[in-house]
Amino acid sequence: MNIENTSSQMRKGILEFCILSIIKQEEAYPSDIIEKMKTANLHIFEGTLYPLLTRLKNAEMLTYRWVESNSGPPRKYFSLTEKGAGFYKELESTWNELNNAVKMVIKQQ
Repeated sequence: MNIENTSSQMRKGILEFCILSIIKQEEAYPSDIIEKMKTANLHIFEGTLYPLLTRLKNAEMLTYRWVESNSGPPRKYFSLTEKGAGFYKELESTWNELNNAVKMVIKQQ
């Protein structure tokens, strides 16, 4: 059994929830999301983040706006839609239930 593979799968399972949580706090630019994830020791690469953001946008969970940049091309800032906020609440509830269940199982040992 490979711990790195298991750890990676566990992280992938909560990735969407964490990204939506960051965007829920405030409108976010992808590099800001990457930095916040890195700070939390949840490393994510652009090649993983951008397709996820596109999928969430296509599912109407996110919207974005373009902001002109002084140092390059315009930047795309993401925010939650009303549908995305509702989905986030469902994910948060699921996370809390799962987290509490795992804590109960671990305490039984």
